[in-house]
Amino acid sequence: MSAHIPVLVEPLLRLTLPSDGRLDRVIDGTLGAGGHTRAMLQAGAGEVLAFDLDAAAIEIARRVLAPDLERVTIAQHSYVDMRAVAFQRGWREVDAIILDLGLSSMQLDDPARGFAFRHEGPLDMRFDALNESVTAEELLNSLPEDDLADLFFRYGEEKAARKIAGAIVAQRPIGSTGELASLVKTVVPKRRRMTKIHPATKVFQALRIAVNRELESLEKALPVAVDLLRPGGRLAVIAFHSLEDRIVKRRFRELAQEIVAPPGMASIKEKRALVRLVNRKPIAPDDKELNSNPRSRSARLRVVEKLKLD
Repeated sequence: MSAHIPVLVEPLLRLTLPSDGRLDRVIDGTLGAGGHTRAMLQAGAGEVLAFDLDAAAIEIARRVLAPDLERVTIAQHSYVDMRAVAFQRGWREVDAIILDLGLSSMQLDDPARGFAFRHEGPLDMRFDALNESVTAEELLNSLPEDDLADLFFRYGEEKAARKIAGAIVAQRPIGSTGELASLVKTVVPKRRRMTKIHPATKVFQALRIAVNRELESLEKALPVAVDLLRPGGRLAVIAFHSLEDRIVKRRFRELAQEIVAPPGMASIKEKRALVRLVNRKPIAPDDKELNSNPRSRSARLRVVEKLKLD
């Protein structure tokens, strides 16, 4: 199993550290193996409240963070719940929040989790494997053909969505990652079978997003995170595909927009900006990081700072 390498650590630390240097309380909404939490602790964070749904990831993170575990509280919850859990701890505001939306290497490389087409395994794909929520296998074998096609197109931007959905319905039940990957490969246009990107990549992405309701969680969590920040606090989000990054970009721009009605134009609804964009263009990995960690190639970092409202 591959060692997990946290992505964009240097720019994350540089851009997420509040301008006044205060870093008493930090939330890591996506703990994973603990790489970003460890980096924040080494950068001077006083306490970190970390979230993850994956029990296996939490156990690994506990070992990684063992020297500093007294400064870390780990909650097996979705980052959507960050406000409620923070309030339970008596945290009404925090200095920084991190959301690293990507899958970890350990999740991808564990055949039993079903996230990757490279390994034969069950079609599970749940972040919380003990949760009784629907699995990828159940979606594949129960959704009507049109709904399956819509799922592949909406969450995977898969152009051959309808052909793939039709082939799946004709061959159901589909029981394993290998079976699904092989089927998709036979359906997509021949030119796509010759590229470095596996033809089933977008289908697997779409199923994982649907199973874990990832986009809905992100939409809910962004305003909650901004609300939790103190004035001057910063929110950093690392996205790994265009669907996530579009949501973050759009929401950050909305939160940073200010509308002031000109004199005599009372009909225009005014709006205060809640944040400022720390970086207007997303930060991508540099060549050095890409050479040491090729899986970081699609990572994009965006950061905002909460404004002080008079």
